[in-house]
Amino acid sequence: MLNITDLTLHYGGSQILNRVSVTARRGEVTCVMGTNGVGKTSLLKAISGTHPRSGGTYRLDGVEIGRASAHALAQQGVAYVPQGREIFPFLTVKENLETGFACLPRSERSVPEEIFDLFPILKEFLGRRGGDLSGGQQQQLAIARALVTRPKLLLLDEPTEGIQPNIIQQIGRVIAQLRARGDMAIVLVEQYFDFARELGDQFLVLERGAEKLRGRADEIERDTLLAAVSV
Repeated sequence: MLNITDLTLHYGGSQILNRVSVTARRGEVTCVMGTNGVGKTSLLKAISGTHPRSGGTYRLDGVEIGRASAHALAQQGVAYVPQGREIFPFLTVKENLETGFACLPRSERSVPEEIFDLFPILKEFLGRRGGDLSGGQQQQLAIARALVTRPKLLLLDEPTEGIQPNIIQQIGRVIAQLRARGDMAIVLVEQYFDFARELGDQFLVLERGAEKLRGRADEIERDTLLAAVSV
């Protein structure tokens, strides 16, 4: 689904990513790991089109992507759940979900019932404002809003950050269910080691904006991965 080679990215005169390559297959979770400030969020911004890359090749479902905007990539099936969730606090849950319609043709502008199977609490709170939800409920809303767009590629940036343990477990189950469907590739940026280790099919560890370690789950020993992501 996703094949990126030698991606570079700059913020002004500062190089943030240096020749990073990443692949993501349907029915798999690709985990991007590393300490704070190594470029994980910047990588997702480049993949989602929210920050233009400086160089490298980008293929989505076999098609080479040029300098596409975030909206154009969303129309092609890339959904991004950013760190911090970024839901609209004064819109209701229903209205937040409907913001995902922007990249869909009119015929597909509905909220799939499956979303409420994954996140039952959202059906109860459809009329509640997003800002009145707990942090865990807002995270569920942010993921659900992304799923409204029917993505081929789902990008998740630190979905467990600041979330209570029972919601972390639920989000883990949802990611596992989405993977099992087999029609979506998932790229997960995550610092909660055990959460990532349990879900990941392949791993990419970054250090100072470059690749430090790469491999599939059955190729990398737990201790090797833990050492690579430790300070």
